[in-house]
This record gives sequence, structure tokens and C-alpha cells, in this order.
Amino acid sequence: MPNDLYAGLYNPDVLSCLANLSNDEVFTPPEVANAMLDLLPQELFQSPDTKFLDPACKSGVFLREIAKRLICGLEDKIPDLQKRLDHIFHEQLYGIAITELTSLLSRRSVYCSKYPNGAYSVSKFDSAEGNIRFHRIEHRWKDGRCAYCGASQSQYDRDASLETHAYEFIHTTNPQELWNMKFDVIIGNPPYQLSDGGHGASAIPIYQLFVRQAKKLQPRFLTMVIPARWYVGGRALDDFRDEMLHDDHIRVLHDYPNAGECFPGVEIKGGICYFLRDRDNAGLCEVHSHIEGKEITSTRSLLEDDMDTFIRNPFAIGILKKVKEKSNSFLSSKLNAGRYFGFHTRVDWTTNNIGKLQTADGQSTFPVTKERDNKHQIKVYIAHGQCWISQSDVVKNAADIDKYKVLIPRSGNPGSTILGKPKISEPGSCSSNSFVVTILPDGQGKEYAENVISYLKTKVLRFLVSIMTTTQDMAPKTYQLVPMQDFSKPWTDKELYAKYGLTDEEIAFIESMIKPME
Repeated sequence: MPNDLYAGLYNPDVLSCLANLSNDEVFTPPEVANAMLDLLPQELFQSPDTKFLDPACKSGVFLREIAKRLICGLEDKIPDLQKRLDHIFHEQLYGIAITELTSLLSRRSVYCSKYPNGAYSVSKFDSAEGNIRFHRIEHRWKDGRCAYCGASQSQYDRDASLETHAYEFIHTTNPQELWNMKFDVIIGNPPYQLSDGGHGASAIPIYQLFVRQAKKLQPRFLTMVIPARWYVGGRALDDFRDEMLHDDHIRVLHDYPNAGECFPGVEIKGGICYFLRDRDNAGLCEVHSHIEGKEITSTRSLLEDDMDTFIRNPFAIGILKKVKEKSNSFLSSKLNAGRYFGFHTRVDWTTNNIGKLQTADGQSTFPVTKERDNKHQIKVYIAHGQCWISQSDVVKNAADIDKYKVLIPRSGNPGSTILGKPKISEPGSCSSNSFVVTILPDGQGKEYAENVISYLKTKVLRFLVSIMTTTQDMAPKTYQLVPMQDFSKPWTDKELYAKYGLTDEEIAFIESMIKPME
């Protein structure tokens, strides 16, 4: 009966169509919604008392698929179909839409009418919103940012006719006040980020705020699909990472390094995951790693000993332990952030030879040339090339200009070679924010630098970097699992495999994961 009820209204499935669109809002395919619902104890769908909340309704797919299961599960308890529908929609299913448009879409998906007080709603409500609410909320600005979500005032202090993207669920200190009831299950796919007003596509994550708010409501079960960047922390995510990794109530985690396996046509750097949190039961987590169409299942703690990040592939844990056992110091301590010399990445060329290089804070510029001349004597390595600057304009760490340095591209290639090609920065040169910089010890020259680069090109090093990689940004912390070596000699993978005692199986795993670097 439930399938019959919905089949006539959704053929083809409009939610599947939406899920296949590339959009700023990632719509959940029905297949993913059902995979998440499968994580729950199925007896929940046989109880007329179970209450469900989606705090970030987009298409209404979660509530729709829950309704299907309840219609079947409650058939014996409430035999009359209309009474069953009325009970389910009025007493068990609740949602908070993220925009006015998604509120209409969600109601259409769930009630078969965008106005559930209308004649075509499968269950009649007195109000036009039913149990899927949308209230326009304004941001609360403080020092140019929203005090609740961190959105940029310059981006989102907008005309009343436009969506504010101030999501109701996270713009309150007490989410209990939104619905005066206890929920057994909170499920959803929250918005992932908001522009922070920075350069380009700079944005601040907000999905962690939805998870935290949901926890405040203390549901028996919490399941959400979110970006996987929290594994290694980063901007606005360090505390959230610690909370999640130390939460032994997270009992199931499905990890997808390639988000396209869940969201066709959508690229999410670092992949996505969905999890199940069980309020009343703690223990080890059942981790499902979905890698290139294969699923690897392991039962383990989310946080390995002496680690502060989640290790996605269980096979990597053994390799990492062997490496750490024979390591005393790590490469991250020898690397400097890309703005080491005080420069941003961008050069604005005003003529064929004259340009302006931005300072690290973006507030001013220095004149540069494409060719060396009497005034511009210091080479600056920038993305896709170089320029020349006056020595007096190198205002940070100028003493290191005359040392040999090794530059590692700040933008990496996750899932490929991992790192961009490193290069030597000779005496008389420096670099922009396009590179992470390591300064060679005093007295060390080109040969030493070449030995460092030989190590950077090994598959072992790039495999260890990949463990800490969820985005293209290869900041110094990305190298915190990479041990230091003796750079009086060059290094090969064969030597590193032997040094750390890796098995043939472990070697084959690394070789299969990391592409050669020319």
C-alpha cells in the first residue's frame, strides 16, 4: 500500500532527479536516505510513538521515506489507512526547512501537496505548513559576522526579498524551544558551508553546528550525512573533530572519499560520510570504508592511539604504526606556512612586465617585474611561474633569502600524486603563498635540497601525507605523520619499505594507492 500510494505520484522520482543535479545545496538521493534509515533499529518503524525530526529539510526525502516505512510498519496497529496516515503525519514526522523554496518542495514530497491544509494533501492540517515549518530568521551580527553561524555580514545582510540563509535550527541557543517534544530520531543532510566574505570561494563550515544542536535535543538516535573534512579538523572544525573522535556513542560510520558515489555529479573535496549515534549504547564503531567501489568493514575506535585524526582506511593503520615506532621527529616541524615571506599568491599584471604582488594580509601590494632588472633583484616563486621584487620589499624572514630552500606546492592533488612537484629555491630567491617552505640547515646546499626532494617524491611519504589530506590545501600540518630522515643521502621507496619493515601486502597497498611522480 505505501509504495502504491507514492508510486503514482513520483514516477519518475523527482528527488532522484534533484539528487543528480550539481548545486550549491546537495540534495540527498532516496537511495542514500534509505541506507541511513537502514542503520536504525527497524522496530522504530513499527511503533506509533516514534518521533522523527529532519532539522534541515531540502527535498523532504528523509521524511518521505520514513513515512513509507511507517505506513507498512503500523498496518497491524492502525488498520485504517487514512487514520494511519493522519497519525503518522500529525504525530510522528517533523521537519524544519532551510529555505522557503525547500519548505514547499518538502511539503509536496511528504504530503503530496505544498499546502497541507489544501484539498490534495494526503493528510489534512489546519495550517499551511503542517509539521514542516519554515520561519525566516535574521542573522545576529557582531563585528561583521553572525554570532550563531559565522556568516559574513557583507555577504548575507541582504534585501528582505532574498533568502537570508540564517537556518532556524542553528540560530537559537535552545533548540528545545522549536518543538516542545522529545525526538527518538534526528536525521538529515544539513547545509555544509556559507561564504565568509574572504577571497574567491572562501567559506566557513556550518554542518558541525547542526550536529551539535541535534545532540542538545538528546535523541535516541542521530544520523546525518556531512562532509568528511572534520576527520583532520581545520578551520572551525578542530573542536568538532575532537568531540566526534572521542564520542564512543557513534556506533556506525560510512566513509566515502569520493562523494560522487553518494551524490552523483557532485564534487565535495575530501568526500562525505554518514554516521549513526546511539545515545544509550557506547562502544566501538563499525566503520565502512567505501574505496573505489569496494567496501571494507572494520570495528574499531575512531581515534587510534597517539593520533588526533581519523584514519580512513583500516589497512593504513598497521603501516602508520610501524612508521611511528621508528620515528622521533616529523617533517611538519620543519615546514613553514606559505606566507613565510609575507606574500599572498596573486600577482596582478598591469603591463606585460610590471605587476603588483599582494601582501599576506591582502591590504597592500609590492611592485614586481617579470624580468630581473637593476631594482628588482630577488626572484619570487609564484604559482605557474616567477617574478622579481626589490630586496627591500621582502619584509618577513629576509635573512632566509640567501639560503637554499625547498618549496612544496600548497595546492595538492588528492587521489592522484597527492603532492605537486617540489622545487629548489636557490639563494637570492623567496616564494609566495603558493608554496610551503622548508629552510635548509646553514651550510647545506643544492645536493642536500635534491635529497629532500627525492624523499618528497617517494610513494611512502605521499601515502603518509594522504592520510591527513581531505582538501587540496597542503598546509604544514598535513605532514605531521611524515618522519624526518637523514638528508645527507637521497631516498627511494625501496629503502623506506625496508627501513619500516613493511610486508609485501603493505607495499602493494601503497603502490596501488599512490601514483608515480615524474
